[in-house]
Amino acid sequence: MMSMGVLVAVVGPSGVGKDTLLGYAKAALAGEEGFVFVRRLVTRGENAFEDHDTLDEAAFAHGVETGQFAVCWRAHGLGYALPIDTLDAVEGGAVVICNFSRGAIDAARERFPQVRVVAISAPDAVLAARLAARGRESDDGIAARLAREAICASEIQPDLNIVNDRPIDQAGGELVAYLRGLRVGALA
Repeated sequence: MMSMGVLVAVVGPSGVGKDTLLGYAKAALAGEEGFVFVRRLVTRGENAFEDHDTLDEAAFAHGVETGQFAVCWRAHGLGYALPIDTLDAVEGGAVVICNFSRGAIDAARERFPQVRVVAISAPDAVLAARLAARGRESDDGIAARLAREAICASEIQPDLNIVNDRPIDQAGGELVAYLRGLRVGALA
């Protein structure tokens, strides 16, 4: 019998390339069974920089109240959640991968029997350039965000660190290799 699956929480600051690495891994693992990539739900409209499904504040509040989410949290004034079927995928033995928030790791550990954390980082200069390209924050806002990120990064103890300042096949390949290793462990 297959053992319980695992939730892989991919975390890191805005602009570090989490969705890019997740997209790479999803494409690389598309023909392999046992991997589920979950799109999180966010109370922010669609944009070119973030891969998520959108819901409004009323739908988020209703989902929280009625238990329609596997896990949910608030960050940066927004509501975030994973769909309830995320639980079924983990219970079915899958390696379930999602873009997650560092501040919600404890909530995930309360809900899922196995959680692994993959922290994505990039040098400050790379991150600042990516954030500036988004056009959502001023230079002062970007500097403040970078200062906060240095503190946040020291507060988590990830199972894997990936520095995303290399070609996608290198940083993404590191994520794919890690996920495959988890799958082998789930089948053991």
